[in-house]
Amino acid sequence: MNLARTVRTALTALTTNKMRSSLTVLGIIIGVAAVIALMSIGQGSQAAVTSNIESLGTNLLFVRPGASSTGVVRGAQGSAATLTLADANALAADPNLASSVVALAPEVDSFAQVVAGSENARTQIIGVTPDYQSVRNYQVADGAFISNAQVEANSMVAVLGSSVAETLFPGTSPVGQYIMINGLRFTVIGVLQTKGSTGLGSQDDVVMAPITSVQYRLSSSRTATGARNVSSISVQVVNANQVNAATQQITSLLEQRHNITNGQDDFTITSQNSLIQSLQNSTQVWVILLGAIAGISLLVGGIGIMNIMLVSVTERTREIGIRKALGAKRGNILLQFLIEAALMSLIGGAIGVLVGWGISSLISGVTVGGQTIHTVISADIPILAVCVSAAIGILFGLYPAYRAARLKPIEALRYE
Repeated sequence: MNLARTVRTALTALTTNKMRSSLTVLGIIIGVAAVIALMSIGQGSQAAVTSNIESLGTNLLFVRPGASSTGVVRGAQGSAATLTLADANALAADPNLASSVVALAPEVDSFAQVVAGSENARTQIIGVTPDYQSVRNYQVADGAFISNAQVEANSMVAVLGSSVAETLFPGTSPVGQYIMINGLRFTVIGVLQTKGSTGLGSQDDVVMAPITSVQYRLSSSRTATGARNVSSISVQVVNANQVNAATQQITSLLEQRHNITNGQDDFTITSQNSLIQSLQNSTQVWVILLGAIAGISLLVGGIGIMNIMLVSVTERTREIGIRKALGAKRGNILLQFLIEAALMSLIGGAIGVLVGWGISSLISGVTVGGQTIHTVISADIPILAVCVSAAIGILFGLYPAYRAARLKPIEALRYE
């Protein structure tokens, strides 16, 4: 019996019991559709995290203080006060960094209650320099950003993130109006364009002010030498190839300034790529978990195929005996039932891909619990789903096919 004829015979056998075959195929459709939909959600989350981190800027290095310690208790990374504005200025003036660094931006972070009239919000206050706008890829939607003159004059001005602006000044432009931060009055000079969340916090729930104003008016943190500290220094490198060279030069200069000779640096330098990789590794676990959950439903569909094929072997015992009596070999019978099982899986897999693709498209952009669902379907997911469904059909159809092939012609012909 040639392959084409075997396939036609298998299709005839499947269409003989349309309802039973349809219900069996439905199990595979649900399984494959679940794999496609859930994996697309997982990959969409991964892509969203990467996109949001990249929205911070390009080719960035983050210089942060080291960890503080009290006795035997060690604090979190960045909890020490070891970096200063003078460190940032020294890095900016270093001629060895001129060829590899585009710009750098120190910042001071704190949290405070911000009040405007009858509205208030607790938000992040960031002390910045003018270069912070380009280094961290912020755009001004209304008004202007902080200038060098305002930094030098310790001006009481502020730029609002889009969500803070909406909270404090709903429906009106905040530019030119006043806000109160810890009892101090700041004039709003600008509003930033919406950037969204990075997974490390919202980039829109911020208030920015001149770094000197935040240091002297809103923050009391100092280094061990009494200098006013900065929370971090963002360094924008010319391109990815210069990251290692810039890291080494920054490390060398800061060790010299901080008198570090034992290699135990009181600061850390991380790259944007390492941050992206770390978050991707975390979300990869989530993607695998979603795929495993969806795979369970596909496994149940395979069990359904085995069940139906065993019933089919029992119902067609006499047919098998006749074929063997007419010269059919064990291999012919085995192949016949394997193809029937594989066809059900392939048909269910193909339909399941379309259904899963449709579900993925429908739920993309839907907001649930304040979070927007993003879906991404890469070409390998549908291919993998169809291949796995076909493999499941063959795997779960193997035992019924083997039972059919082992039937003895005389006993099969006797079966009623």
